[in-house]
Amino acid sequence: MQFKRCTKCLIPNTRPDTHFNEEGVCSACTSYAARQQIDWAYRKTLLERLLEDQPYNGSGYDCIVPSSGGKDSTAQVLKLIELGARPLVITASTCHLTEIGRANIDNLARFATTIEVSPNKEVRKKLNRLGLTMVGDISWPEHVSIFTTPFKMALKLGIPLIMYGENPQAEYGGPPGTEQAREMTRRWVAEFGGFIGLRPSDLIGQDGITEADMKDYQPPDARDISSHHVQAHFLGHYLPWDSKENARIATEHGMRAIMPTPANWWLAENQDNAQTGLHDHMMYRKYGYGRGCAQISVDIRAGRVSRETALEWVKNHDDRFPFEYMGYDYEEILKRIGFDPDRIWTLMDKFTNWDIFTRDHVDDTTVRLLHDE
Repeated sequence: MQFKRCTKCLIPNTRPDTHFNEEGVCSACTSYAARQQIDWAYRKTLLERLLEDQPYNGSGYDCIVPSSGGKDSTAQVLKLIELGARPLVITASTCHLTEIGRANIDNLARFATTIEVSPNKEVRKKLNRLGLTMVGDISWPEHVSIFTTPFKMALKLGIPLIMYGENPQAEYGGPPGTEQAREMTRRWVAEFGGFIGLRPSDLIGQDGITEADMKDYQPPDARDISSHHVQAHFLGHYLPWDSKENARIATEHGMRAIMPTPANWWLAENQDNAQTGLHDHMMYRKYGYGRGCAQISVDIRAGRVSRETALEWVKNHDDRFPFEYMGYDYEEILKRIGFDPDRIWTLMDKFTNWDIFTRDHVDDTTVRLLHDE
């Protein structure tokens, strides 16, 4: 496959599950353009009705908001409170919580009750190593927890409504039809919920991992979800989603924001996990685009930056290795999970898509795209 970018934004055709039409326009751009035809006032009414129709559960809360304490979940909580809801915030602990991440979790707790769920940290470090070496995702256990922990807490606490943020397929692209989803079904979680082909059961027996160790990462039984009428909805289906606006709302309400790394385009995103830079760079090696490319593509669609200016920025920033992320050195991050930092270069080569990349002989720690318009 020849590497090609969307003719409107910069998302490449190598991004998994992203559809491109005959004009070379990605599904995220198509979805964004279709927003103009949506009756948002009616959708807001549907959201209000959804919240009002929730049965009395005795907990005192109307819904659960999965949260990292970041800009999007902070804005979600504040918007739901404005609508008269009483959300309970559930935070699945990140793999390597940063100082700012801690501060922002505590800041959000000023507005809504927060429960933090923290599985065994030594097991988590093993899963970080296994995720990194087996599928090239150091934060695999965190990504799984985001989609399993809120459902488990909903069952445990008897709160049947979970409100996630944006539908990723609508914001960043996905197979045709998935951008219309308003609910996060079990099928959706199985396809898009962070497992990337690695099931929790696959890790049992690896590095001493036991079945009991993986209990925190196993999805709840579908029969329990059905019998307790647990539903998970995307708030972005009911209210226009805008990460920049979410950041403004969150910072105005006390959230701290910095630029995590030069490879990012936005302030205030993914500030809680020091491992995110390594995760994002591995994504770049696999698919030819990084976090900054995804972020700046959103701003192209919103008319905040031209495609020409954005392309120049991406070519100068997307390939940057995160020697430091949120002030944390990559060697420190890797040593913390028991991984030899000197091995990271060979491991990245293993997951690099050499059909679209070649070695940059000026700097052997980087690669460059073979074709890029």
